[in-house]
This record gives sequence, C-alpha cells and structure tokens, in this order.
Amino acid sequence: MSNTQQNYIVGIGEALWDMLPEGRKIGGAPANFTFHVSQFGLDAVAVSAVGDDALGKEIHQTFEQKGLQTQLATVPYPTGTVEVTLDEKGIPQYDICEGVAWDNIPFTAELEALARNTIAVCFGTLAQRNSVSRQTIEKFITTMPAEGIKICDINLRGTFYSKEVVESSMRACDILKINDEEIVEVCRLIGIEMPTQRMMALRLMERYEIDMLILTCGTEGSYIYCMDGTESFLPTPKVKVADTVGAGDSFTGAFIAALLCGKEVKKAHALAVEVSAYVCTQNGAMPELPEKIIDKL
Repeated sequence: MSNTQQNYIVGIGEALWDMLPEGRKIGGAPANFTFHVSQFGLDAVAVSAVGDDALGKEIHQTFEQKGLQTQLATVPYPTGTVEVTLDEKGIPQYDICEGVAWDNIPFTAELEALARNTIAVCFGTLAQRNSVSRQTIEKFITTMPAEGIKICDINLRGTFYSKEVVESSMRACDILKINDEEIVEVCRLIGIEMPTQRMMALRLMERYEIDMLILTCGTEGSYIYCMDGTESFLPTPKVKVADTVGAGDSFTGAFIAALLCGKEVKKAHALAVEVSAYVCTQNGAMPELPEKIIDKL
C-alpha cells in the first residue's frame, strides 16, 4: 500500500488464528477493529506481523479477500494462534500461544510513514506482552500527529499484562475501552478503591487524563463517560448469540468510525451497540454487516 498523505485509521497488534470449535477463523483485536472501521468506508489499515508459513500466507490472502488494507511484516516466528473454547453461555476462553510473529512487530520505515498519516489508532495491552511489539506500538503512537486519536482497548488475557503496561497505555490514550471485569482488575492493580464502577471510571479518567471512557458490561449494557460531563448508557439488545468473539472490537470500530464521521457521542454509541449485537449473532469476529446498519452512518 502507498503512504501518500492520507487519513488512516489503524489497528495495531495481534493478527492470529482463533482455533474455534467449528474451525479456525482469522482474529486478533486490531484486525477485527480495522475490518469493522473499513466496512463504513473509512481508510483503515491493520498492522501486525505473521510468520513465513502457511497460516501467515492465509492471513494475507484472507485480508485481501475481505478488501482490508494491511501492513503485515513477515518475521522469523510462527504465525500466532489461539485455542478458543466456548463455555455453556458461548463466552470464549483463550489459550494464547507465545513466542509468535505478532510478539515481534518491527518498526519499519513503511510503518513510520503510515504513523505520520494516521488520524486514529487502536491498540491494546495484549500485543505489548513482548518488548519488541510494545516498543513498536509506543513509537507508532509518538510518531502520529499530535491531534490523532489514540484508543486503548484494554484486553487483560491470562497473565499477559502488568501494572507498567496498563498504566503506560492509559497515559498514552485519549479514549479507553474497558469491560466490567477489567475495570475492577485495573483498579486493583493500580490501587484505586471506589464503591461503584462509575466512580472507578471517573477516577481513571482524572488520574490518567483520559478524554473518554467506554465501559462495556456484557448483557447488562454499556456506558460512555466523557471529560466534558457527557454520559451515555444503552442496554444490550437481546439477541440469539452464536458467539461473542470480536463483539467488543466491532463495538470500538463502529464507535470510532461514527465519531470520525462527525456523529455525536450518543449516536455513535447507539451504532456501536447495534453493530456489536449483530456480530454476536454470527460466528467469528468478522462477519459482513448488513447494508441497513452501514447506511446509518
């Protein structure tokens, strides 16, 4: 892909295969996020690394088929895989292989050029479990234009997070996305004691100078808190769940796409809820959205 002056929306981090009970599906939060942003016609790029192996080649082919722009470095490590099992409620449990390609994303001249033309980036904590990718993500963020939007989607998986990475990520972001279990764990990790999740959210925003916090609470609903005092709550629609893989990433992608298209927070929130509910009715993280949803933007 060329890097002429443009306004890219980037998802950077893990690109991998979710080994689901019904077969393998391409996954990784950044790719999921980028795919959903691109469905709304925005210029989105997935950044990661794959191995020089069959699974890596298939990731390239699959993204091409989906029309997704990518910068996928080929590195001397195996392409990432995750063994996903679903519990009786369809909630995924993950076994994430270590020492894989996306742990070793290089900061290349091509990536630097992309960063300089990026208006929004979404990154998480999982992809920072290894120092190589962590340093690349940090360099990408500091190379972006100062006015670019930095979205951190905290994704606490197993033992793959630390206080240091969580705190540096929150300091670096303008928008923090976190779920009801993660906010309790993050506050425990950094020593914040508050009686309600709303108070936890507001304290995190104050301490780390975060402009907006998205708090998702599964079937209970989702909240958005803004530094200017705007708050939004929407219940989660009741749908027939196929699986919840990638639902959170689709929420973030739709929300950011709507904000970048000039929608106010409550309308962006409504679109995000509708998109993530639809994704829950489909298998895997990257179903194509129906036109009636896309047309709402």
